[in-house]
Amino acid sequence: MKDNTPTPPAEMRQVMVGLGLAMLLSALDQTIVVTAMPTIGADLGEPENLPWIVTAYLVAATVVTPLYGKFADIYGRRIVILVGVATFVAGSVACALAPSIAALAVARFLQGMGGGGLIALSQTVVADLVSPRERGRYQTYFAAVFVTSSVAGPALGGFLAQYLHWSLIFWINLPLGLAALVIVNARLKRLPERRHPHSVDYPGAVFLVTASGAMVLALGWGGARYPWVSAPVLGLLGLSAMFWAAFARRTRSAEEPLIPMRILSLAIVRDAIASSSFGLGSFVGLSVVMPIFYETAMGLSAHDSGLVLIPLMVATVIGATVSGRMMAVVHRYKIIPLLGLGAGAVAAAAAAWKADSASFVTLNALLTVVTFGVGTMLPVATVSVQNAVDTRDLGTGTATTQFFRQLGAALIVALFGALALGGGRADYLAEAKLSPEEIARLVGSFRLVFAALAVCMALSFAFMAQMEERPLRGERRR
Repeated sequence: MKDNTPTPPAEMRQVMVGLGLAMLLSALDQTIVVTAMPTIGADLGEPENLPWIVTAYLVAATVVTPLYGKFADIYGRRIVILVGVATFVAGSVACALAPSIAALAVARFLQGMGGGGLIALSQTVVADLVSPRERGRYQTYFAAVFVTSSVAGPALGGFLAQYLHWSLIFWINLPLGLAALVIVNARLKRLPERRHPHSVDYPGAVFLVTASGAMVLALGWGGARYPWVSAPVLGLLGLSAMFWAAFARRTRSAEEPLIPMRILSLAIVRDAIASSSFGLGSFVGLSVVMPIFYETAMGLSAHDSGLVLIPLMVATVIGATVSGRMMAVVHRYKIIPLLGLGAGAVAAAAAAWKADSASFVTLNALLTVVTFGVGTMLPVATVSVQNAVDTRDLGTGTATTQFFRQLGAALIVALFGALALGGGRADYLAEAKLSPEEIARLVGSFRLVFAALAVCMALSFAFMAQMEERPLRGERRR
């Protein structure tokens, strides 16, 4: 059990370096592989199976997240983080040596099993060491890592694949992972460990893994590999629904369910999860579909379309920084995300209204307001959940929040993709130049994307407004 002695600032900075490296491993490998996929397909063959490289990691990373939280509460944070990083590094080596697309997909699944819980576990360690009132400003460092990976990942992956060799996008995880192992082990070993006598509901885990895995596969394949109304997609959605129902029954009847009802019964947890799912889904959805708009409707190159996303990413970090630091000094800490999300909803509605006439600068400015609003919400939602749950459930509560965020983001990305590229508009990606009529149709489809974005931001605002604003534990900084 952890004592109440504050962690010295110098020690905390060293811990943050190790946790930041662990988070970077997980976040970077969700983006770095995308721009290298054409090169990988040309080298290994079977380009029609390339989506498995992304899908395998996404499925594994999503389904193991709640398990990591439970294991961290039982066995302690340090051991579980070390297991996660070691598994991720082993998967990275297997990826670099993969002789075929099938072998690479299996190795990516192993990578995802290691990386899936690293983000939630890093946030849990900070929650162990810092009071809720001071916790928000440390969450901003994690937001910076996440956004850095979103910006640097595609550029780095493309550079390594084009000028060196695609396997280097996996080999670079070896020194990063070893550094994370050494730093995390050395620093966390010197700090008091927190453990609680939980048990793991393995039948419930099987139900949850199957339900969420089938859902993520259906969302990844729908409209891309298979039509939405097709036997594989509908079958996966039906399978997901069946196992979600089984998981719900198991949660009500198990002596200690994987996600305890004492966590899900808290309105503040449900509201925080809903707000952050709609907000984070908006951010991830924009990062996925906007390069399509910039390259096809505005004629930018792939390199330039990546550059124009940088203001959107930076705005998220700035928003998280402002909100996280304000939590330490103000009593009504929800006011910052409410202002940010409200402004973001209005900006998204303006983008939908003026989609066909707004200049590039105006449109990007409006979307930057949206991502700033998302950033203001993230630390408040995370810290509010950690502040509300019992100490014994800190790891489980944090991982549960991250799990449902990822599922929500997958749903919204699928929605934005269907609105942007449905009705045969995906064929536009293969055309060197679009006709004026095709550009007009594409702009019309993105008007729907921006309208959906406005709705998502409004829902994030509504759930944040509804969320209880509990006093944060810990002394206010003077």
